[in-house]
Amino acid sequence: MTALTITGLSLGYAITVLTRLPWWALFFFTLVWVGVGIKLRWGRPLNARYRKVWPWSLVPLSLWGVYVYLADSFGNVDLGAVFFHLQAGMADHGGAGKMITAVVYTLSMLGVLISVTWLSRNDQRWRLMERFLALGLLASNPMLYGLGQRSAAVVADDADWLDHRYVEPTASDQNDAPNLLILYLESIERTYSDEQFGNAYDDLHRLGERGVVFEGVRQMEDTGWTMAGMIASQCGVPLMPAGLLHDSQFEPLKSVVPGIDCLGDILAAQGYRLSYLGGASKEFAGKGLFYRGHQFQSVQGKDELTRQLDNPAYVNDWGLFDDSLYDMTVDEIRRLDEADDGPWGVVALSIAGHAPNGFPAQSCIERQGPFDGQDILYSVECSAWLARNLINRLDSQGLLDNTLVAIMSDHLTMRVSVWDELTRLDRQNTFMLLGDHLSPRRVQRDATMLDVFPTLLESLGFTLDDHRAGLGVSLLGDKETLVERHGLDTLNERLREETALQHRLWEGLAPQRRDTDSTTPQEQVIETPADRTDEVDIMR
Repeated sequence: MTALTITGLSLGYAITVLTRLPWWALFFFTLVWVGVGIKLRWGRPLNARYRKVWPWSLVPLSLWGVYVYLADSFGNVDLGAVFFHLQAGMADHGGAGKMITAVVYTLSMLGVLISVTWLSRNDQRWRLMERFLALGLLASNPMLYGLGQRSAAVVADDADWLDHRYVEPTASDQNDAPNLLILYLESIERTYSDEQFGNAYDDLHRLGERGVVFEGVRQMEDTGWTMAGMIASQCGVPLMPAGLLHDSQFEPLKSVVPGIDCLGDILAAQGYRLSYLGGASKEFAGKGLFYRGHQFQSVQGKDELTRQLDNPAYVNDWGLFDDSLYDMTVDEIRRLDEADDGPWGVVALSIAGHAPNGFPAQSCIERQGPFDGQDILYSVECSAWLARNLINRLDSQGLLDNTLVAIMSDHLTMRVSVWDELTRLDRQNTFMLLGDHLSPRRVQRDATMLDVFPTLLESLGFTLDDHRAGLGVSLLGDKETLVERHGLDTLNERLREETALQHRLWEGLAPQRRDTDSTTPQEQVIETPADRTDEVDIMR
């Protein structure tokens, strides 16, 4: 009875996680499972024959347990994120809460494995059935299917489709170079602007009235977590992990996408002084490696910033609350501005909207009232209000003169309290630009975060070849984005087959082309002739 109850509860929980059924439905599935088990006398057959065997399904069950944990924690299981975080580091990854959840899942899986072993040893019907169960579990695990897709890229015939479309970011010198402030709002996607979410997004709406708001910025694969979103928007490429083709795939990374030039490299070459501030640890997911490796002179995370707090105890599981982070952001911008030693660039990464519940700051609680610990819309409203308040403070102190401000989500949110509502909508990332030289307007384009990179460069006054950089196209021009030309599904499909771009990112070497004449220099291929279509102006 105990074995049936454990397996029934686990099966019911897995079903509710992987579907949109309410959590209490797990008890229905448990009762059905236990009822069938009692009816068929599972584990206690009339002709019971005990045999000490190890079930074939133990490993497949364990892999499914990993998948359910990832799906429950993040909503979508992204193998790219799994590979990258294993290599880049997971220290300081969310505090005791994450550890407790992992321990509970581990103990639950041990209970399932022990139960299945007991059933197989005491019931010959289970000994026969679980072999087929093992094969079914292996074949149906989406994580293993995704791994197979990535492995197939090694032998794909057309594994350089994206790399052929990569354009080296060659930017001209600027006149009267503006400063740059980038605010990444953790998980605050534009989808929250839908009326069913009330006033959660209102403060970002008000900020958008002062600048250029981009609608239609979608999420392609390998851009759906924080480090990937920052690299997509600053380098114009998806974050393909070092992965299966890398000789050191199971060793810690020493650099992050060293083979390409990103925003920091371009700005540093123009004399910009660059700073990064993030409330979470800079060691997590290679943030420190990325920013140091791409010419940021100051890189500060939880460890450095906590020492500057008046109250060191005012932190959350990930690090600093956003009101503290933004106070320090103001101080950093003032320091750079007063030095008057050329233009500056500051990148700040918030944390208030982090799934599953967010980390609203004390200043938000004083403004919004008590936080129930669950409602993500409370945290979204907090994040939006803090961002608007920061911009207003900087503006009132004259610290945004001749400054481009970019406000964007790092990626779409993962599983939160309004997950079902979000996933029924056309989901988009937040992206807006503010600056005295920009006329307020809305721009509707089918785009991805890859297109943010060239858009930022052109907004800063750089002139780009054909308005392109990386895999992105400036959303301020009339060139078609990759999504407009090919569609998001095609891009994701091509990404799963790609290896050449992966080599470029991690080895720093352009892959070998299939040149018919190796003595003739080959120009960068932007589109194949078959891909070309009449260009249309859809800016509005």
